[in-house]
Amino acid sequence: MILLKTKEEIELIRDAARLLGRSLAEVGRHIRPGVTTAFLDKIGEQFIRDNGGIPLCKGYEGFPAAFCISINDVVVHGIPSNEVFIKEGDNVTLDLVVELNGLCADSAYTFTCGEVSPEMQRLLKTTKEALYIGLDKCKEGNRVGDISHAIQMHCEKNGYSVVRELCGHGVGFKMHESPNVPNYGVPGTGPLLKEGMVIAVEPMVCMGSKNVKFSQEDGWTCRTKDGKPAAHFEHTVAIGKDGPDILTTYDYIENNN
Repeated sequence: MILLKTKEEIELIRDAARLLGRSLAEVGRHIRPGVTTAFLDKIGEQFIRDNGGIPLCKGYEGFPAAFCISINDVVVHGIPSNEVFIKEGDNVTLDLVVELNGLCADSAYTFTCGEVSPEMQRLLKTTKEALYIGLDKCKEGNRVGDISHAIQMHCEKNGYSVVRELCGHGVGFKMHESPNVPNYGVPGTGPLLKEGMVIAVEPMVCMGSKNVKFSQEDGWTCRTKDGKPAAHFEHTVAIGKDGPDILTTYDYIENNN
């Protein structure tokens, strides 16, 4: 069942989204060579809790951390660790869900550590473009497939592939709600978008093959099968009659660095 949100509930989600954006920026400022992903997670969790929020990833189906921190060929769900050190030239995705006053928002951003290759820069640029191209379709009367197709076409025409096994989703009352929002699909298909729907749109884009593998050791870490890098950007958005109301923000990241 797709759960519609009232205007008041959407404003509460926006409050959670604002804290989420500040949290991404706070952790992003500490990304540098030699830092462990566990250190970043600790800083982020403390910041969220100090500001009255709850990091919903922690404890979700046994996930042990506040943030998913994914480096290079890890597409999503990287588990923070004292054994994983960030290096110059890495791309580092921070992905988290924050609850505040009973409502929640979901967002992700792929950062870079120092100088990265032109190929990596282009992958990140295309993935972020795909996010906003998908968001442009988030208006009443469209269908989920319109979002999915727009993302897929932009990525593939630039020579990249989109992950099939993972997708965006409804969000707000819980971390994961209906409907699923794939990053590939056919326009004019899928659930109808209605005012009051709140969804997370999240292109997960691979430099090489779309094929991924999940860690048999931890059950979470998702890597590209060919070992090539991936990127991930995500926003929480409310469906509007005339277009998207993007609730999460990158302003704290991009206007302060």
